[in-house]
Amino acid sequence: MESVSNGTNGVHDVQVSAKVPRRRFTAVYKLKIVREADGCSKPGELGALLRREGLYSSHLVTWRRARERGELITAPKRGRKPNPVDPSAKRVAELERENARLTARAERAEALVDLQKKVASLLGRPFPSEES
Repeated sequence: MESVSNGTNGVHDVQVSAKVPRRRFTAVYKLKIVREADGCSKPGELGALLRREGLYSSHLVTWRRARERGELITAPKRGRKPNPVDPSAKRVAELERENARLTARAERAEALVDLQKKVASLLGRPFPSEES
């Protein structure tokens, strides 16, 4: 019996399968499955439905809860929710940020002038604004 090798002292070539992408179900599909599941009345019908579709019972539970909340009728959009702010409030916030930035800059400038006055007085030289 011969063994197939890739030429590296008896180590066999092993292929690694790619990761399967996560399944995504549309709201229409979820609603269809939930309705079909609600119509199952005989023993074993629900299990057969889940096996046929490749689903878990937890999918069904989650989708039924979503239907009760009304989320399956209009699928919620993914990602960050838009902030319902009117344009004037946005402009006010922008101006407040600008005001805070300029106020901080003015305070730094005043602190530098005070520092310069103190250094000038320590060195015995009058500050230019005190001479006039």
